[in-house]
Amino acid sequence: MGLTTYFFDTYAFLEIVKGSKEYEEYLDSTIITTKLNLLELHYILLKERGIVVADAAYNFFCEYTIDVTDNAIRESSKFRYKHKEKNFSYIDCIGYIIARMHNIPFLTGDKAFKGMEGVEFVR
Repeated sequence: MGLTTYFFDTYAFLEIVKGSKEYEEYLDSTIITTKLNLLELHYILLKERGIVVADAAYNFFCEYTIDVTDNAIRESSKFRYKHKEKNFSYIDCIGYIIARMHNIPFLTGDKAFKGMEGVEFVR
């Protein structure tokens, strides 16, 4: 993949932590995410693998976070409302909108995003 930049959804981080071969090639990319995605990642890993793994993943990926702007929040709300039938989480909406604002692919395996513009769907 090289120097391509991706917004990593929580799904992508979970697959990386699990050692998924499908996501291995994306580790050479420039990674962008938010602390909200890391909150979600930490919580899931805390439940599934315990505090040591959850903290280690959070600390490792923390350097890739960017701030969530007021504009991103407003646009995410509009996006969630427009696609309310898909029942996206707030965190998913924020990540997708930030990816669109930065004109970079939103990397995920979340089926709700399959086929959407700007999504790099990997499963």
